Amino acid sequence: MTQFSANLGFLWNDRPLADAIHAAKAAGFDAVECHWPYDQDIDAVKAALQATGLSMLGLNTARGNVAAGENGLAALVDHEEEARDAIDQALACAAALDAGAVHVMGGFAEGQDAEDCFIGNLRYAAQKAQAAGRTILIEPLNGYDAPGYFLDHSDKARRIIEAVGAPNLKLMFDCYHIQIIEGDLTRRITANLDIIGHVQFAGVPHRGRPDEGEISYRHVFAHLADLGYTAPLGAEYKPDDGDTDASLGWFSVLGDMPGSG
Repeated sequence: MTQFSANLGFLWNDRPLADAIHAAKAAGFDAVECHWPYDQDIDAVKAALQATGLSMLGLNTARGNVAAGENGLAALVDHEEEARDAIDQALACAAALDAGAVHVMGGFAEGQDAEDCFIGNLRYAAQKAQAAGRTILIEPLNGYDAPGYFLDHSDKARRIIEAVGAPNLKLMFDCYHIQIIEGDLTRRITANLDIIGHVQFAGVPHRGRPDEGEISYRHVFAHLADLGYTAPLGAEYKPDDGDTDASLGWFSVLGDMPGSG
């Protein structure tokens, strides 16, 4: 059965996270995920998860000094202490919310030194997460939305995952980003199935609702099902005018597929 997770970084982000969880449940989502919940009332978020029965699939490490242009820390040479503090913070929050995964953000960097730094910090994260039964995710971001982001291709992600060698380090396969970076989604999903830890989706090129744009998600979702991928798929798109409820027409287009629930 195809299941969907609401990414509350973009959906219902006009309200506290706890209220957004209730909205996701009312709309029919099977799970939720978020970006950076660190300024939220964690007790209220826990209560909302318990009341709705939804699972929190994952969250991101802090980006660092956003005002200074940072978008992640783990690949920044000479920022190891900050990067590992962000990892510790994210894992503690994941423990409080029983979230299954933490996305470790690399940030804006390039070169072998940055890759070595990223690998070291991911080994640290994976070791700490494994003791708690959690997954660490890394995600390639496209050069239009995040120019200069260190992790910019799924091949690089695979190389890093293999270099770290931790069974709980996986690829976050965001169809929106991968389509822009690489295209050929069907083959890329098949080739990377062994390392995929989570799948996200949005319309391309504008990151809008998934039934609009150049990707046929009916095909993508059916292909994932054919491959035996059963985890909830993360809806991480930006609703027009910020109105999530008005954007949910795609449920009737993509949510009624054979095997969907």
